[in-house]
Amino acid sequence: MIIPAIDLINGRCVRLYKGDFNQRTDYDEDPIDVAKRFAAEGAERMHIVDLDGAKHGKSSQSDLIMKIAAESGLKVQTGGGIRDLSQIQRLLDGGIDRVVVGSLSVTNPQMVKFWLNEVTPSKIVVALDVNLDENGVPFPATRGWLEAGKRSLWEILDDYSGSGLNTVLITDIGRDGVLGGSNVDLYQEVQSNYPTLNVITSGGVGSIKHVKALKALNPHGIIIGKALYENKFTVADAVAC
Repeated sequence: MIIPAIDLINGRCVRLYKGDFNQRTDYDEDPIDVAKRFAAEGAERMHIVDLDGAKHGKSSQSDLIMKIAAESGLKVQTGGGIRDLSQIQRLLDGGIDRVVVGSLSVTNPQMVKFWLNEVTPSKIVVALDVNLDENGVPFPATRGWLEAGKRSLWEILDDYSGSGLNTVLITDIGRDGVLGGSNVDLYQEVQSNYPTLNVITSGGVGSIKHVKALKALNPHGIIIGKALYENKFTVADAVAC
């Protein structure tokens, strides 16, 4: 499934380069118009990140995100600054299809496991945004990618075994916003090591060739952001390839 992405800062669409808030591109299109365009091109689901929430640890654009979901007709998954169960319930009650939990899935896995038991597991996506160390080992970062993690991706995923978790979103931060191709090997390794998990890929897509390489893995979803804003191809092109 192709999942176009919107990243929001102050209610506007932006894209970051390798997760750096100081290297951001702002786009003039209204996010609701963007969502409607993606829907018209054949998208069924959209990924929306509240970057203000991710940076400051407090979701601040929930009303706008729920409005985007309502007016676009898309199934929306969203994250950024999710810190308590009431936020999750408000989003789900407000028409959001799935809530994405990032930093807390690394820093407080026990809390996220509790949420998985309180909410239908299919409604929560654990997002692990990784940097690779000098040996190529992926380590998830936290707080809008500003803080380095101390446990590897594999340690964290092992910790979620038996928790009910069924969907993970993996982003290679070093490739995000670069348009140079995705870390296919990493996603394939996650699928091989954890065959019961639904894997959503994110980061690096810059051409239809890159989309085809990811489709060959048959992941649960492929998130595409900057390439769509830079008119490298359309959602319809990605769906059809």
